Amino acid sequence: MRVDLFDFDLPEDNIALRPASPRDSARLLVVQPQSDEPLSDHGVMDLPSFLRPGDALVFNDTKVIPAQLEGLRRRGEDVVTEVSLTLHMRTAPDRWKAFARPAKRLKPGDRIEFGHGSNTCLMGSLDATVEEKGEAGEVTLRFDLSGPALDEAILAVGHIPLPPYIASKRPEDEKDRTDYQTVYAREQGAVAAPTAGLHFTDRLFAALDALGVERHFVTLHVGAGTFLPMKVDDTDDHVMHQEIGHVSAEAAERLNAVRARGGRIVCVGTTSLRLIESAAEENGDIRPWSGPTGIFITPGYRFRAVDMLMTNFHLPKSTLFMLVSAFSGMETMRRAYAHAIETGYRFYSYGDSSLLFRDAPMSETL
Repeated sequence: MRVDLFDFDLPEDNIALRPASPRDSARLLVVQPQSDEPLSDHGVMDLPSFLRPGDALVFNDTKVIPAQLEGLRRRGEDVVTEVSLTLHMRTAPDRWKAFARPAKRLKPGDRIEFGHGSNTCLMGSLDATVEEKGEAGEVTLRFDLSGPALDEAILAVGHIPLPPYIASKRPEDEKDRTDYQTVYAREQGAVAAPTAGLHFTDRLFAALDALGVERHFVTLHVGAGTFLPMKVDDTDDHVMHQEIGHVSAEAAERLNAVRARGGRIVCVGTTSLRLIESAAEENGDIRPWSGPTGIFITPGYRFRAVDMLMTNFHLPKSTLFMLVSAFSGMETMRRAYAHAIETGYRFYSYGDSSLLFRDAPMSETL
């Protein structure tokens, strides 16, 4: 499909630079393609009124790490250059893939010093070697530290990698370390937050528990590739950056039990949806699953297991706007986004949310 089919004009004023406070006070646009009233305006605290006892919410419990690293590249004894790297996928206890800026200044064998003079890790800095250089500014770094020691050093010297549409307007600050993290985050490894989950609070969880809605957790470590613009004109030519995910045997078993008794699977965020769909069989059964996924969902995709999706508002021509268009229908989502822009919904990571129903019931697509 043509990428420009997913373009739209978004005023700068609609881009949220800070989250709603409290978190659960954000707005919620409910999109029901099969309803006589497909679009309706609500608040996040109204979420329970659209769910039923026995439904299951699926959350991504990944935890954002301060994956933005500023360093000095050393080549020989005299040549020193400043570089910025964003870690996006761990490939070994001492290795990470990263996006470099400016990438042209790096080549295999270069040494990079991070956090120099911080006294927070061995010898006052965190050092790495450029092991490989790929396309689109990607490099593989081999750090001198490994495992938990490397994790500790990254926590000490790194910065939260705010999305470019926020970082271009203000610097990251200490508040972002809390704001850009879900209250249930526990598995370290993400570069970007699963932002639909940022709206959840203890108060909202209590309301969902009282209704009898189940909670289940999966893990997908969101990579920096989620921020990259599409550089092709046709979706067939786009290659997704892979991200590491895990669905436990227990989570798979319980979600299959929800489906078997007629409950609905409601994914909180496109990351949990992409992971569940990666783990689902053709018949909709969810299997235990672990590894990288590069699933790319566009209109025409046949969803296997997910009935509803709670998600924030996404960028024009992005893979995530393509995903929601596949889920609730292209024309429906065009109208939904036009309505959201016109009525002042706040977009992107710190913005408001939406609750999307599938364009067709699961029974009609299996």
